[in-house]
Order: sequence, then C-alpha cells, then structure tokens
Amino acid sequence: MQKSLSIVIPVYNSQDSLPLLIQDLSSVLKDTCSDYEIILVNDGSKDQSWKVIEDLSASYPQLRAFDLMRNYGQHNALLCGIRESRGDIIVTMDDDLQHSPESIPQLLMKLEEGYDVVYGVPEAERHNFWRNLTSRLIKWILKKAMRVSTAQEISAFRVFRSEIKDSFSNYDGVFVSIDVLLSWGTTRFSSVRIKHNKRLSGSSQYSFKRLLNHAFTLITGFSILPLQISSLLGFLSILFGFSVLIYVVINFIKSGGAVPGFTFLASTIAIFSGVQLFAIGMIGEYLGRLFSRNLGQPTYSIRSQYPDPASTPRSLGEGKKEGFS
Repeated sequence: MQKSLSIVIPVYNSQDSLPLLIQDLSSVLKDTCSDYEIILVNDGSKDQSWKVIEDLSASYPQLRAFDLMRNYGQHNALLCGIRESRGDIIVTMDDDLQHSPESIPQLLMKLEEGYDVVYGVPEAERHNFWRNLTSRLIKWILKKAMRVSTAQEISAFRVFRSEIKDSFSNYDGVFVSIDVLLSWGTTRFSSVRIKHNKRLSGSSQYSFKRLLNHAFTLITGFSILPLQISSLLGFLSILFGFSVLIYVVINFIKSGGAVPGFTFLASTIAIFSGVQLFAIGMIGEYLGRLFSRNLGQPTYSIRSQYPDPASTPRSLGEGKKEGFS
C-alpha cells in the first residue's frame, strides 16, 4: 500500500544549514516514497531563517512552512508541525544536519515490522560530558513518565504513524514533550542505530542549564514521581521521629533523665523542616503548573504560513517510487 510522508522540522537560527538540508531531503524522499511534504516550523529564529524558508518555498513545491509568533521551544514547534501534517507517516528531525536524511529509509523499514514509533539513536553521541550526562538523566525520567522500557533509547529523530497524533489532539498545555505524548497512543516503540553527523555550523541551543530545566519540566509536568518521593520522605521522617521518641523514652526509663545535647535536638528539627519544605515545594510546583494551565496560555501561536491556507490545496509532493525502499 502506498504511503505518504510528512517531514516535520523545528527551525531555530538555521539559515546556513537549511538549504543543504532541504536539498538532501528532497533527493532522498524522491527515491523513498511517491508522496511527501516537508514542514518547517520557524520557532522565533533571530537570524534570517524565515527569509531563507520563503526563498526555498519558491523552488520546492513540497515545502510547507509556519512562522511562530515567538520562541516556544522545540517540542512546542514540533507539536505545531505534527498537527498540521497530512502524511500517513510522520518523521521528525533536527535542522542542523546531525540527523542524516539518508537514514530515513532505515527507520521506515523498522516501522514496517509492526512498530508504531521508531527512533534513530546515534551510534555515538557527539556532545560533551555534561550534555551526555544530562541527556541520560532526561531519558531516565522519560522512561518513568512513559512507562516504556525502550524510552531510554530516544532521540529527536523519530518516525511514527500519523494516527497516533489523535491520542493527543486535545492537548493544550504549555509544557510539551512529544515523546510522552506519543506514549499516550501506543507502547510499540523501537529504535535503530544510525550515524550521527557533526553539526554543520553554530552550536547547540541546549545548554546544561536548559537541559536541566527540560528534565525538571518532564518530571513535574508528566509524572507524579516527585509527589511520591515527597510522600516517601515524609513516611521515613515519621519513622525517624518515632525511633527518636522510643530512644528518648528508653533512655528516660534507664537513667531517669532527658537526652542531653542541643545539637541532637537542632539536627532533628532541621531534618523535619527540610522534609516539610521539600514536600511543600513539590506541591507548589504542581500547583504552579495548574495555574499556568488555567491562564489559558497557548501551546504555540502562528504568525504566518506558506502556502496561504486560503489558496488551493496542493498534493503532498512528487516522487518516483511507490512505497518505501
């Protein structure tokens, strides 16, 4: 059965890499499937990325583009492109050419084995120690949030069946994780080891601090694990306090006096206070996210798009072969 592809790419400050990326993509897709579209979502770029996209649109009829009002974040931009996609299979990838278009057929072949989502996992990470460490932390958190054993083998290079997006069609939260949203629709995940290229130009927008913030957003936005940890710490504190009480009573019975020492008392109070503040902080974080949801902040807002939706709809694209090679 013939299938169509939608390639969704969030764009941020990528004016130099976009022309080569679209050229490589078009070359690969023409020999991969008969119908395809390339969706670029400009996530508030500060350079001339949108101008480059407009210029590319004149040469590539399969290109569709969306210019967001401001920078909403990679996953929010991806959600915009995914919702606007029209293909049977959706492919997401980065805009810096670290994800090779030549690897798309590998992911599609794995998908045809009966999976719903397939990730292209780098054979070797090309980041520094702290970036790799934080990435492992995020993947561990995703494993807990998604409750999928293969969640630790994820990447921004993924293919999945378009019907899965129906499972999160009504999601309107400010905090977005595409991987968690995909787990709402399926548990049939897999991965393929692929080559990870060097960045063509510039540097990664994900600093160590931003990655930590992303990890904290994942764990508090899509999981109740922090609340469970708070409950566990509270229970352990009760056990500790009860043990101290037994010690004080036994000491009083044996020696007839109270337990001496201001340090002992101060440390006990500090432990209990710390646990209480930690639990209150976690509850406050969740309340803050509920408050953000109630404010009605948009997940993203589109400033303009190409082609104009009022114009006559075009087919997904043109190609040479039916099916996947």
